Amino acid sequence: MVICSALPGDYAERAARVLDLVTESHAILDEAIEAEVILPGRALAAVALLYSGGNDSTVLSHMFRRRATHAIHCNTGIGIEQTRQFVRDTCDAWGLPLLEYQPDPGEGYEDLVLGECKTKDGTRTVWQGGFPGPASHWLMYQRLKERSLEKARRELVKNPRRERVVFLAGRRREESKRRQDIPISERRGSTVWVSPLVHWTKLDLNMYRMMYDVPRNEVSDLLHMSGECLCGAFAHSGELDEIGMWFPEVRAEIEVLQEKVAAKPNIPRERCRWGWGADKEKPSKVGDMCTSCDARFSPPQEFL
Repeated sequence: MVICSALPGDYAERAARVLDLVTESHAILDEAIEAEVILPGRALAAVALLYSGGNDSTVLSHMFRRRATHAIHCNTGIGIEQTRQFVRDTCDAWGLPLLEYQPDPGEGYEDLVLGECKTKDGTRTVWQGGFPGPASHWLMYQRLKERSLEKARRELVKNPRRERVVFLAGRRREESKRRQDIPISERRGSTVWVSPLVHWTKLDLNMYRMMYDVPRNEVSDLLHMSGECLCGAFAHSGELDEIGMWFPEVRAEIEVLQEKVAAKPNIPRERCRWGWGADKEKPSKVGDMCTSCDARFSPPQEFL
């Protein structure tokens, strides 16, 4: 760690602020456990890091790697493999048990965009096919991430009436206008969502990386997002070209899928192209774990 007194001026002040924020972040977890687990007389089943593989979530994971019992990674099936491997390697280096989940067979991203994802009883098609635009992002989040989190909850919590699991999320109020009111902690059934970085800024995260030896994901450095989900619902204009510049194999995978979608009857031509909704109006709410998408379309107030 860098000694604060050895840093000049603003850097020393920023380092001191980060140390205070680290203390606050751990206190946030302690208070959430006391309020939502201990005082209701419940047992703490696990403390799980929600780890996307992005550089920001790596800061959170580094900070709590010794307190967390598990890390959870949602393998969406439409992400960049280097990010998944980065998560696996980082958790292995830290001795942190990793729970990696993906959609059930027949319910993945390709099934959705080809219109082949059915309800459990097979009575209807979940999605009529085609790539998602902003308005259908909720479905992608539910199928590719939310259900994986529910699998993790069921694996970690054996008795929902008597046990609680803590999900540590990297949500920050500075990230976007939408997130200015995110709660520090909240309980949803047997899951307690805690946001220890709620008061951190991007500069604080960068300073933390300077002070500590935090691994960096090359995908995040190149694309400015973790790359764990490329559903395309919130893609911006030219994003596929950017992905292809650094990860041509991923672009090729998406282009093959575009051909499969285009060969399907009754799918509107517009929805046969990945990222077609770049110029469409974005919804007012984004999923808990879709941080980069949220920040992209709802910038912090200071940038408005």
